[in-house]
Amino acid sequence: MIGETMTNLKQDHETVHTDCESYVINIGSRNCTLLLDKEGTSRAQNDSFEVFALGQPRRYGSSQSVTAGDLLQWLADGQAMQQLFDNLAGRFALLVVDKPKQSLSMLTDHMASLPLYYGLSGNQVGISSSLSQLIENGIIAANISRQAVFHYVYFHCIPAPLTIYANASKLCPAQWLEIDEKQVAERGNLYRPKFAQELEQQENMEAKCLQMIESAVKYSADAPDVGAFLSGGLDSSTVAGMLKKVKGAARTFSVGFNEPGYDETEFAMITARHFETEHKTSYLEPDYISENFAKVAERFEEPFGNSSALAAFYCASEAHKAGIRTMLAGDGGDEFFAGNSRYAKQKLFQPFENLPGALKTLMRGIFVKTPLAKIKGFSKVASYIRQADNPLPDRLQEYNFLHRFAAGEIFTKEFLEGVDKELPLQQLRQRYQQADSASPVDHMLYMDWKFTLADNDLVKVSKMCEMAGVDVRFPFLEKELVDFSCKIPAEVKLPGQKLRHFFKQATRQFLATETLNKPKHGFGLPFGRWMRSTPKLVDITQSSLENLKKRNIFKPEFIDKALAMQSQQHAAYYGELIWIMTVLELWLQSREE
Repeated sequence: MIGETMTNLKQDHETVHTDCESYVINIGSRNCTLLLDKEGTSRAQNDSFEVFALGQPRRYGSSQSVTAGDLLQWLADGQAMQQLFDNLAGRFALLVVDKPKQSLSMLTDHMASLPLYYGLSGNQVGISSSLSQLIENGIIAANISRQAVFHYVYFHCIPAPLTIYANASKLCPAQWLEIDEKQVAERGNLYRPKFAQELEQQENMEAKCLQMIESAVKYSADAPDVGAFLSGGLDSSTVAGMLKKVKGAARTFSVGFNEPGYDETEFAMITARHFETEHKTSYLEPDYISENFAKVAERFEEPFGNSSALAAFYCASEAHKAGIRTMLAGDGGDEFFAGNSRYAKQKLFQPFENLPGALKTLMRGIFVKTPLAKIKGFSKVASYIRQADNPLPDRLQEYNFLHRFAAGEIFTKEFLEGVDKELPLQQLRQRYQQADSASPVDHMLYMDWKFTLADNDLVKVSKMCEMAGVDVRFPFLEKELVDFSCKIPAEVKLPGQKLRHFFKQATRQFLATETLNKPKHGFGLPFGRWMRSTPKLVDITQSSLENLKKRNIFKPEFIDKALAMQSQQHAAYYGELIWIMTVLELWLQSREE
């Protein structure tokens, strides 16, 4: 039975996390409980402020770390929150208590790479970098939000500010929230860089790009026993090469699949030979998926449906076995230097969008609203116009399951009661519109910084590395490098249909030629194909989906339809749908009494 929330979950689910220190801060009549990592938090206070610094903040443009004491001095010198943020880089979250004002401010870094959750219950407020800690300490109840489940199906994860629990939220990238006695107030997004429209001295900027990447890798590689993920693509190859350059030696790791169309280990070997790294390739087999499916699904603090998580865990585990304690990941290059094919595809619609309104109306009348729309050749024109008429960012969701199927076909009527079906698109539009640029490409990049990186890829890699027993760092996400990427105009990053053009020019003397010319790939997982041929995997998914039918979330007939489409039509596309539903059930099972 589903009411406003689903409440059959236990509040003491065993989750591996670091020891926490509890602090109680009184904000007027509010009691704020801070549950903070003992080792990863510094604290300082004076008569006016109390500051908690989580993670590894450093001075912008420097490797010098910043402590809570440093921040306290900056506040005493009169720095406002925006100025404080501008002077910081690294992976961090901040809590600042303003004693005279009786308020508590919360702030995350530009990518929310260190998560910060908060829960409300009457006059009680709980804040932690672990959602599980809020549950285990009784600050919030383990009540599942139907809106969050809907978002999970839409995004395959649960983007901030929502969490899976009805009375808990998480901060968005660079979000500043302020809690006082009466409210939790949104004070703004502190990271909205201006995207450049013109570029001067391109050769100098290309050289600067390599220098910035090298500096970012130096920041990240300042740790013992460092290795790097290596898929063989541009980003991971660049990170691996820079690791070799700054450390003098590099150990790299890749995962392969004995499945045509998925295995990219030959490109990883090209990079390994090019930079002379000590490289290890491990092959992921279907039985490994079967044995670790539930283990991986339940490890995330919220349902998380990115199927490549298991490949990331496998690769990180192999690195850990080899003695690696910190891994460098190449995530972010596509989203900063325009490397995803969807950015190029959307440019194809700009000519129609830029036509005068009268001419667009005439073309719709000729090609869309007449029998020509069904004639071969003309039908492609009609399809082009229909797509162009769907504005960005909505058009990017063309293949989303919740745009391919009506919500009422997927979910039960009871589940959908009170769910805002338009909210996911509204959130995408809001982020898309915030970018300070005239170029749609820049708007897509800025949107993906949150929904692709902060809400998805960073969560995936960070959690899977944690599970494998290694730390992970993301050189491309260093704030200085992100700022630099904004100085490269969209038409220089992506002239015409040339993905990552500026980046390729900048690295053409650094990377192997084969790497520069290879198509985009990554640690994709051939789950859809394996599900057709691996009995153990079939058993896990079918058993999980039979249990999921009983929860009154999905219509049982839709689950059956999804299984049929996966086995009879497009294995990879519908396999992803099966994956996200199976992960949801396994995650829910792991939290039940």
